[in-house]
Amino acid sequence: MSNRRRYLKLALVPTLLMSMAACAEMPEANAASETAGPLAIYGNKQTFEIAPVLLAAEDYYPGEATIRMGSIANLVGEPPVPGFGEEGEADLATNAETQGLRYSVEHPNLRILMTVTEGLYRIVARRSAGIEEVADLRGKNVAVIEQTSSGYFLRKMLEREGIEFDEIEDFSIVPLSGMTEALASGEVDAVVIWEPESENAAQVLGDDLVEFSGEGVYRELFNLNSTAEKLADPEMRPRIVRFIRSIIDASAEVRSNPQRAQSLVIEAGEFDEQDVIDSWEHHAWIASVPDDMLDVLVEQEQWLASRDDREPRTHEEIARLIDTSVYEEAMALDSGPRLSE
Repeated sequence: MSNRRRYLKLALVPTLLMSMAACAEMPEANAASETAGPLAIYGNKQTFEIAPVLLAAEDYYPGEATIRMGSIANLVGEPPVPGFGEEGEADLATNAETQGLRYSVEHPNLRILMTVTEGLYRIVARRSAGIEEVADLRGKNVAVIEQTSSGYFLRKMLEREGIEFDEIEDFSIVPLSGMTEALASGEVDAVVIWEPESENAAQVLGDDLVEFSGEGVYRELFNLNSTAEKLADPEMRPRIVRFIRSIIDASAEVRSNPQRAQSLVIEAGEFDEQDVIDSWEHHAWIASVPDDMLDVLVEQEQWLASRDDREPRTHEEIARLIDTSVYEEAMALDSGPRLSE
């Protein structure tokens, strides 16, 4: 063998070794962007707030993400809410912040990871019932589910006018479509609930409609939740990180081009297409962690504790329920491709 040929062969060895080392040191995050393990996700599929989660599961998450009807109850081993859930164990669950606080009393391992959507609530009322301003709700019949985020919203709106919640006659009506029916028949004078029932109630009133926005008073934080145990699982955590990245990417699409997300909501909730379009503006698709999340939770804890006749938890105890570390990891990942493209 000539000296030149021998030199060329030896020169290739470092190059090959470097190439092999580069492959071995490829970041796991890049591999995770190509494939990801299965996730069980539970949420109320009859809400519009879940739209980015549906889109993330269908078009962005590079694995199997199954979304079933349910709630935080499926995360913490509680029985499903009748009419709003099915059996099964969740890896992730969506719910308003109100329910996160309620369940975390008995399950302090619950963790709030991010806010997917802000629900922008409103009071829909009948003008012919003598309602021209929020203060006129005193003594009126109002359809609302008091222990939910919509009930908390109504309480905040009333308090601003110096009205106690027990100064109205509240009616909890399930299924929610019954609220619109009760308004149409005159059984109630106002409806306070999430979409699309607010929109349905507004439509049935027509020219008799008066409504009051909650802007600047309260907005629902529709959160993504998990548990401390799920986040500590070395196999589960990367999946959660990747799914959150998928929600972030899906939410950007929802903001710029909502048609695909709207079609998924229509299919999941069996909604009328025009109702979805008309109600869409009452949501903000933020996919982030609001700066005031802890403040919102601490204030709402006072209400829940009073309602449940217990001592409110401390600021520090509530702060431990929020874990944004997986959200921060997801933000550090590159955006994933839209899988249907």
